[in-house]
Amino acid sequence: MVSLQQITEYLRGYLALESVSDYPQAFNGLQLENRGEVTRIVAAVDACEAVMVAAAEHRSSLLLVHHGLFWNAATLTGAMYRKVHAAVAGDLAVYSAHLPLDVHPEVGNNILLAKAVGLHDLEPFLPIKGQLAGVSGHCALSRDQLHARLEVELGASVHVCAAGPERPHRVGVVTGGAGSEVARAAAAGVDTFITGEGPHWSYTLAEELGVNLFYGGHYATETFGVKALAEHLSGKFGLPWEFIDHPTGL
Repeated sequence: MVSLQQITEYLRGYLALESVSDYPQAFNGLQLENRGEVTRIVAAVDACEAVMVAAAEHRSSLLLVHHGLFWNAATLTGAMYRKVHAAVAGDLAVYSAHLPLDVHPEVGNNILLAKAVGLHDLEPFLPIKGQLAGVSGHCALSRDQLHARLEVELGASVHVCAAGPERPHRVGVVTGGAGSEVARAAAAGVDTFITGEGPHWSYTLAEELGVNLFYGGHYATETFGVKALAEHLSGKFGLPWEFIDHPTGL
């Protein structure tokens, strides 16, 4: 058993929460406290009702999520009431890390996905909210090989706009919903851009720009960070951890 305060103080420094800008509804950090002790780490992408109810089944857990409680609701009514009630009844604490987990150099979604598909010579890439949020690197795979590798690493079907070179040179990675950034990605020098999802027009824009655009799924591309962070905390504090998989298919 480890104190919740000890873990959250460690995370504040490890994730550099105070130096990473984010969207107003992110509220990075501890979003719901428990009675103060943690016996287990749980990782998930979203603090949705199904995840929180499952996480609360084992008392005194700490739930680490990428998308926290306040993206879509600000009042304790309906589903928000039900999941907070379940958390309080199960002594569940909830900790959220959005862009701080995307940009992290060790357990970040972007760097982990880039390494998983074999990119090398990695460097920070694409300003979002005042910091370089993604990574870019060189690729030794063909476009088709990269497509196949992505599907293996993500465990999901990957949609592709094959408008760039058959032999990608510089590949940019920004997980989640960054398809709308394809023009800025191209301007930054990448010929192939990997993200989770994008608006309809991002596909035709990628065609016009001559860029390969891979849509790997918002959810699938953002499972890496929470898993890695939970594993890191498990090693640091000697706590068991698990991942609750609740895919959206998007």
